[in-house]
Amino acid sequence: MKEPKEPLLYKIVRPIITFLFKIVYQPKYKGTEYIPEKGRIVLGGNHTNNLDCLLLISSTKRVIHFLAKDSLINGKFGFIFKNMGIIPVNRSIHDKSALNNAINTLNEEKVIGIFPESTINRTTDTIMPFKIGCVKMAHDTDSYIIPFTISGEYKIFKKSIEIEFFTPYKTESDDLTKENERLMEFISSNLEEKRR
Repeated sequence: MKEPKEPLLYKIVRPIITFLFKIVYQPKYKGTEYIPEKGRIVLGGNHTNNLDCLLLISSTKRVIHFLAKDSLINGKFGFIFKNMGIIPVNRSIHDKSALNNAINTLNEEKVIGIFPESTINRTTDTIMPFKIGCVKMAHDTDSYIIPFTISGEYKIFKKSIEIEFFTPYKTESDDLTKENERLMEFISSNLEEKRR
């Protein structure tokens, strides 16, 4: 089977991002062995900072196609984001085209990265309510979901940020609300455990 084409710019900058990120923030990685070398997967977890995408990029050699607000594509650095494989989302509407693009990407055996909170959590809550897109795209494409948690803070040279990936799983039912709650509860409970 022919390997799907991936964004060339991503492949070029990923090693640079990884090298610099590991020097500057010295993150701790756990569970990276759960990310398979091939096959469709959805990486879904909490969102703490604008740097979270770079942390994920530095976690695996696979190309991650992130769902992100469309203003990134339309801004002055739009060319860069477009060529990094980002799937734009219009947050002002129920953007079916973004979900369809993500599903098509998964059907090509690629990797989707998504923060189901849909924005950075600046509240005092452990997580914010998850949008259903993560479990829906996984359900509709029979993809594995790999939950992840990001804990700690981004402090230069402090080794104070951690990302942990957990055992891949597939949705068990057509009740996507229930599946969404299952993912939320799993991530929330693991984050709370880390804080104890």
